[in-house]
Amino acid sequence: MKIGELATRTGISPQTIRYYENIGVLPDALRMPNGYRSYDDSAVRRLGFIRDAQSSGLTLTEIQMVLEMRDAGESTCGHVVSMLEQHLIEVDRQLDELERTRHRLGQLITAARQMDPANCTDPDKCQTISAKEAFHD
Repeated sequence: MKIGELATRTGISPQTIRYYENIGVLPDALRMPNGYRSYDDSAVRRLGFIRDAQSSGLTLTEIQMVLEMRDAGESTCGHVVSMLEQHLIEVDRQLDELERTRHRLGQLITAARQMDPANCTDPDKCQTISAKEAFHD
């Protein structure tokens, strides 16, 4: 199949397919005599795996490592679980940071609602944002 059909079947744009080939997560396509790329069903399956892995939070670099292991006949389950665990730790860290930010924003909004806009006279500073100096975690 040509790249357009592969794109239609996978929901991945031709530009992205070419990019994946360029960086090595998708093997180079065979070329027809007219120079067009030619793909088989293995490209559909591989692109499906890449899409699923990305939606699980894996980066293209991590996906490439998994694919190289699979291509070499190695088991990838333990490696993938380890990567997913690391991503979960990072997501939890980001959630904690977002919760702290949410708390600080709430404090700023509460303080701002109590301020008199007439007192905002410093052209180099916003008293609402500067109010955060009064709050500590």
